[in-house]
Amino acid sequence: MSLLIPHDIPQAITKHISKPMTEEAVLNLNHVSIKYSDKTAVNDVSFVIAKHKVTSIIGPSGCGKSTLLRSLNRMNDFIPGVSIDGEITFNNQDLYSKGVDAVEVRRRIGMVFQKPNPFPKSIYKNIAWGPSINGFDGSMEELVERSLKQAALWNEVKDRLHESALSLSGGQQQRLCIARALAMEPDILLMDEPCSALDPISTAHIEDLIFELKSRYTIVIVTHNMHQAARISDYTAFMEMGELIEFDVTNEIFTRPKQKRTEEYVTGRFG
Repeated sequence: MSLLIPHDIPQAITKHISKPMTEEAVLNLNHVSIKYSDKTAVNDVSFVIAKHKVTSIIGPSGCGKSTLLRSLNRMNDFIPGVSIDGEITFNNQDLYSKGVDAVEVRRRIGMVFQKPNPFPKSIYKNIAWGPSINGFDGSMEELVERSLKQAALWNEVKDRLHESALSLSGGQQQRLCIARALAMEPDILLMDEPCSALDPISTAHIEDLIFELKSRYTIVIVTHNMHQAARISDYTAFMEMGELIEFDVTNEIFTRPKQKRTEEYVTGRFG
């Protein structure tokens, strides 16, 4: 059964938002705290992520936004000493409950990192590798083409599929990494500052792509660029020192924030 906003979510989540959300929730964060050994990186964070929308997480460096993002598909499992309290549910299933397959979580919730990280293989093999080792039995050629088209890269590389992915420009490599994630047919795509290493033209390509992809995928993006968050996201979460200060419709965050610290951050007074 679908979890609908706001009917079945805790008050801890709704207190950060000024108006009821009407979309279906796909991820629900409830009192999430994350520690690196004894150091708290994320403290008691609660909000929901709506299906087929773009949610941005913003805040100054070191505020815990990337740590929180990685918790959404259990990437923090690879870091020794990390512990998590609270609950993160995906379609009503607790991602950290006993018996949940973390590999399957990462297939359903894909991730694109800050710096492009293509495999030192051909463009084709970059896309085909993940599905092939996970038992994909359809037409690999069709999957590769579809994934590259969804990432707005097909027309640029269709005659170069067997060339090294490392021969691509930085912006093309990042779109290839997005295509690689999409080839796994996820429900959600997480992006950790995907444009921070790119030039303005490549950044514009990625932003246009995000806008196109949200009709088929739920997207959560961490960005240090507030203008980017304002341009591309439907909802925005502002974090400071590991805590959620405000979560709301993006336009509200940037034009009518309720919290003074949010106003100070989005107007450039600190951060």
